[in-house]
Amino acid sequence: MSKTSSSQLNRRILFRPKRYKYVKGAKDVGGCVFCLAAKKKKSLKTLCLYQTQHSMVVLNKFPYNSGHLLVLPKRHVGEIFDLSDVEYQDLQLTVRLAAEAIQKVYQPSGFNLGLNHGKAAGAGIPHHIHYHIVPRWEGDLNFFPLIADTKVVIEELDQSFKKLSQFFEGVS
Repeated sequence: MSKTSSSQLNRRILFRPKRYKYVKGAKDVGGCVFCLAAKKKKSLKTLCLYQTQHSMVVLNKFPYNSGHLLVLPKRHVGEIFDLSDVEYQDLQLTVRLAAEAIQKVYQPSGFNLGLNHGKAAGAGIPHHIHYHIVPRWEGDLNFFPLIADTKVVIEELDQSFKKLSQFFEGVS
């Protein structure tokens, strides 16, 4: 019989079976979820908040914190090197705009901005690159669910969508 540490006994677990299906690809949505969202208008169903000619902003379906956004090119590419200069510049400007939206709506103490480039780097959808923008607050303890003993997101996706939509409505 193995010995269980006291930290393992005190760990709080929140079960998210839908997350497992998503990570394992059990739910086939008929193509790339990002490409499908890009073809549709802003909606809670697609979680798409904003689109430019070349980029888009969507809520993360499984956020690390309230307001966690994804910024991605509309064109289906798996490597940043495959973007044209115009697409790359538009993507970077959209990353900055999305961070500004989070700053104005949530007033975080900081951000984690990241791009997991390739499956080996942790990309959950490696064939369509996307930046994560995660708002952070002092002492929030929610960097990634893998390293935190408990993960709590205090806001439902529809609440985040409503708050952030108001910001993007004013952007031309």
